[in-house]
Amino acid sequence: MGVRKKEMAERIKAEKQKVAFAKLNNCPTSPRKMRLVADLVRGEKVERALAILRFNPKEASRKLEKLLLSALANWQAKNEDASLEDADLVVAEIRVDSGAMLKRLRPAPQGRAHRIRKRSNHVTLVLGSNNNTES
Repeated sequence: MGVRKKEMAERIKAEKQKVAFAKLNNCPTSPRKMRLVADLVRGEKVERALAILRFNPKEASRKLEKLLLSALANWQAKNEDASLEDADLVVAEIRVDSGAMLKRLRPAPQGRAHRIRKRSNHVTLVLGSNNNTES
């Protein structure tokens, strides 16, 4: 392996050490409802984001709180020697994508049927240190 390639690999490895992510797949909530809660915590510090999610009455906030705690645990597993308080972590990115849709039929008048779409979503949450996300 050449010197430049080795330096590049080391730099990429160091950058990956600073971020941690968690994914929630096939969550049975519509993406629109999940995005309402995700927009509340995007760009916030982790402590503040946890407080926002804990006191939000929506069902989606419970799932996002659990996902945020999972991302925190992933970050701690990567950085065993660092402390959470000194890291100054923020929710760098939170993305809500549409998942699989279950299609059901609801009876309608005069022998017809209306299609009900039960939506689901995928959530990706990325934690980064505060000095990385400033631009």
